[in-house]
Amino acid sequence: MAHTPLQEGAHVPEIVFKTRVRDESIGGENPYRWQDVSSKEIFRGKKVVVFGLPGAFTPTCSTTHAPGFEAAYDEMKKLGVDEIYCLSVNDAFVMKQWADKLGITKVKMLPDGNAAFTKKMGMLVKKENLGFGERSWRYSMLVDDGVIQRLFIEPGLSDDYPDDPFEVSGAETMLSYLKENAR
Repeated sequence: MAHTPLQEGAHVPEIVFKTRVRDESIGGENPYRWQDVSSKEIFRGKKVVVFGLPGAFTPTCSTTHAPGFEAAYDEMKKLGVDEIYCLSVNDAFVMKQWADKLGITKVKMLPDGNAAFTKKMGMLVKKENLGFGERSWRYSMLVDDGVIQRLFIEPGLSDDYPDDPFEVSGAETMLSYLKENAR
């Protein structure tokens, strides 16, 4: 599989995410309904941070990556970020349970179960060496009105990479970038 990620200055991919939203009118123990959310709805007219990671419930993603952005949420909002999304090639049910398990309440979980966004970003990799199938490579980006302003991609972007680098896509790197470029 060729890995040519989108570059800074490019528009984020146009896709429809399959999400679940709470709807009290449904009642019962699982008051959620399906809701399609387009890339335009997420990114148009907003400054958004997205961090993509290999999978819910995986070690680095659970102990550092997602919790780091949750901890930095308020500070990033003060620096002009409208929203922060955690994107993974997992379905909406898995993303919800993972957020609940981690106590993630501020960062929004963005399920890319069909890997449509990840593939168009050029970040879809095979992780068959781990039995994961196809997953997102680890990265973070700042998107302003649908245009990628800054992209932090972990080194080694390739199929079945033997390591899981976590050097540049964490909340600290994004926070430093936001502080340096605050207006």
